[in-house]
Amino acid sequence: MPIKIPANLPAYDVLTREGVMVMDEDQATRQDIRPLRIGLLNLMPKKIQTENQFARLIGATPLQIDLHLIRMSEHQAKNTAAEHMESFYRTFEEVEASGDKYDGLIITGAPIEHLEFDAVTYWGELERVFEWTQTHVQSTFGVCWGGMAMINHFHGVKKHMLEHKAFGCFRHRNLVPSSPYLRGFSDECVIPVSRWTEMRQDEIEAAGGLTTLLYSDEVGPALVEDPAHRALYIFNHFEYDSDTLKQEYDRDIEAGTPINVPCNYYPNDDPSKPPQNRWRSHAHQLYGNWINAIYQSTPFDMNDIGR
Repeated sequence: MPIKIPANLPAYDVLTREGVMVMDEDQATRQDIRPLRIGLLNLMPKKIQTENQFARLIGATPLQIDLHLIRMSEHQAKNTAAEHMESFYRTFEEVEASGDKYDGLIITGAPIEHLEFDAVTYWGELERVFEWTQTHVQSTFGVCWGGMAMINHFHGVKKHMLEHKAFGCFRHRNLVPSSPYLRGFSDECVIPVSRWTEMRQDEIEAAGGLTTLLYSDEVGPALVEDPAHRALYIFNHFEYDSDTLKQEYDRDIEAGTPINVPCNYYPNDDPSKPPQNRWRSHAHQLYGNWINAIYQSTPFDMNDIGR
């Protein structure tokens, strides 16, 4: 089944050109099934790029997906046109007031990891989001900083600054092959990483009730399951496009910011060569498994979500 998004959303044309099945409102209403309502709380500055990345992953499943774009009420986007934000996004305050419920919610990362959580201008509202998910969302997926923030809120697990940026493509071990989220995964997989902070495995274990599913000997825990809060936390970037790390590297080089060549990304670590994408299949596998797990567990009557 395709993903339902507005026909004038930039992702519609992008995904159509890539062969991902998309549909507009008229097509969706002719299908006699209940689509899964998935929210994307987009904290990234490049909103459209992030929309495309996640829509691509969740739109590749056999189920009909109804994607809703959400933004923080207390933060104004500076890198995306106001017209785009007004046309396609609702504030969390509007969502909260509506009483709407969601089968799934993705909370993206944000380039603010150098700040303490409570120093983030919208931290109070984000904590409200986390609590709201417990009564209004069947399953939540926190990504990178979004996952770090959520695991900190519910379990007190701290993020730690790194001496050097973790930057590149790193091998991760599959610690729980029997997990429904890792169905079809190899024993190892490669995931793009771009962060100045880390979560530590011993602190995750000490928190209790958490299970690390993917782990790297170089950059630590990557994917953590939190059954009590119906949540997954991933601290790395399966959703990245082939050239996302390249864009970050080129940006820093142009700005004169010290940066290492992203490891294990360019052939022979040579930035003059096109980067290699070695994570795409596992990215689709993970998000497809997440969507399937939601489909298997979510109530048909959305009013029953969170009860």
